[in-house]
Amino acid sequence: MRKLLKKIVIKFSAVYKNILFRYFENRMQKKIWKGHDEVLSWADDNVLSENMQKLEGDCLNSDDPIVKKGFNLRQKSLKNFRNKYKKEIGIRILIHLPSKSISPGGYSTFNNLSDSLSFLGISTKTIKVGKNISDVFIKFKPTIFISSDNKLYLDKIDWKYIKEYRKDNNLKIGLTASIEAYGNTPLQGRLEWAKKHGIDFYYSFRAKEYLNSRVDYNLFFKYGYRIHSIEFGANPLLYFPVPSMKKDIDFVFLASSNLDKQKRYFEWLPSIVNNYVGFIDGPGWSKTSQWASQPTHKYLYSRAKVGLNLHIDDSIDWASELNERTYILAACGVPQLIDNAKLLDGRFSKQAIFKAKNPHVYANMFEYMLNNKDECQKRAIKAMEEVFDKHTTFHRAEGFILELIRLKEEQ
Repeated sequence: MRKLLKKIVIKFSAVYKNILFRYFENRMQKKIWKGHDEVLSWADDNVLSENMQKLEGDCLNSDDPIVKKGFNLRQKSLKNFRNKYKKEIGIRILIHLPSKSISPGGYSTFNNLSDSLSFLGISTKTIKVGKNISDVFIKFKPTIFISSDNKLYLDKIDWKYIKEYRKDNNLKIGLTASIEAYGNTPLQGRLEWAKKHGIDFYYSFRAKEYLNSRVDYNLFFKYGYRIHSIEFGANPLLYFPVPSMKKDIDFVFLASSNLDKQKRYFEWLPSIVNNYVGFIDGPGWSKTSQWASQPTHKYLYSRAKVGLNLHIDDSIDWASELNERTYILAACGVPQLIDNAKLLDGRFSKQAIFKAKNPHVYANMFEYMLNNKDECQKRAIKAMEEVFDKHTTFHRAEGFILELIRLKEEQ
């Protein structure tokens, strides 16, 4: 009876939250939703007609200081990282890729990692969850296989085949370092399973400082595992500032509207989305019929006066991570209005972004940004310099490669 009541309460709560969120959407400026498909169609057209050589030429010759600076920073990054680790022929990485519909965030993150590893010269391939791994293993001959410590992933892997493959091939297996606080099963049982199945290492998209300081992760270390940190970053292959004829959109907010984010949206966004015309897009928004693909993002941001960014509660309470959007906005040269994520000051200088400590300051700062273009430009360039210098997915991929080389040398 108690379990039944709990299920009823959970279901009622979800229905109630959904009603609240639909009310929140309906209160927004109607022009936001009326103009959505037209703006998205414009961005799609730009992607379809995109010629990278011409686009780079337009960026180089642009009169916009942000676009020109971004071109030079990106070119330097591409030059520094292209095929940097091509000689590491002993590393062949296979990445277990979730479907975009189940995990759009995971799909983006793993694809960016794959693209960046490949750009650095590492043989890399992805395999979608649910696909038969044996064919890929036979043809690709991976030496590293990374997946996620979640039943949706692990139950789809043929562990008997993995065991046979390892008899004649060198293979290290890595899983995400997931703790119970994030909804997973008790850690000790999973670590016992990991030892039996020959898991070699763990990795996480959270900051190293967080992994080493939160006691929930201590059991990983007691079992003799290290956790490799691969923080989010901006992919230079996808994200950089492009020329735009006009800055006609007050704000752009490319973000999903999952339940764990909605409370913050209710508190921080109303005065902006109810009074200004912007572009909102992502999974969960009921007013949109289609989502913007990754290649369109740089074009959408090119028309934005302000890039909005908010974090989940975990990033506010802990110095655990900055969302991918933080780095992408910086790479695209968009003046960024962000909340008080704890890790922010450890990754960007105060001169690079507009940080608000509460909803009232957030709303006032948005108006300030609209009326102070020179200050916005100055900070956007600073953030762009910092992201291309330290926080691209190339930097993250390089850190991961160095950890794998170290692991190979130790074992």
